Amino acid sequence: MARRAAELSGAVAPADRDLLLCAAWLHDIGYAAAARDTGFHPLDGARLLWRLGWPARLCALVAHHSGACFQAEAQGVTGLAEFPDEQSAVTDALAVADQTTGVCGEPASLEERLAEALGRHGALSVYALAHSRRAPYLRAAAHRVHLRLTPAPAR
Repeated sequence: MARRAAELSGAVAPADRDLLLCAAWLHDIGYAAAARDTGFHPLDGARLLWRLGWPARLCALVAHHSGACFQAEAQGVTGLAEFPDEQSAVTDALAVADQTTGVCGEPASLEERLAEALGRHGALSVYALAHSRRAPYLRAAAHRVHLRLTPAPAR
């Protein structure tokens, strides 16, 4: 996923590229046993990073990666408000990098990844409940990243 984030780094300001890569490396740290608190990995990861002294902005990117707010709402998880959701070019690029990388690190299209996750979690899962709101959010992020990476037409 970090490799994909590096490929997309041109979609963010040069000053934010290292932050994007760091967030890409750390976005799923909430799955680690040492992070487990709520059982919701974006929030657990952000809280762990905060306790360890990582910058607030990085913690917030981990907390909100890939439209986590939609999953949190569907699962009844509270606490994401501890971390501001910046809704920026970095947020978009992080989401697209995550959602265009398969579970084993292979490249995947956004639509392939969404379908794979629905299949893995099941049509009656909490993941499926969030899908109707999360998928359009992710498609819009992908569109914004595409526009940022597309050179302006020559005049």
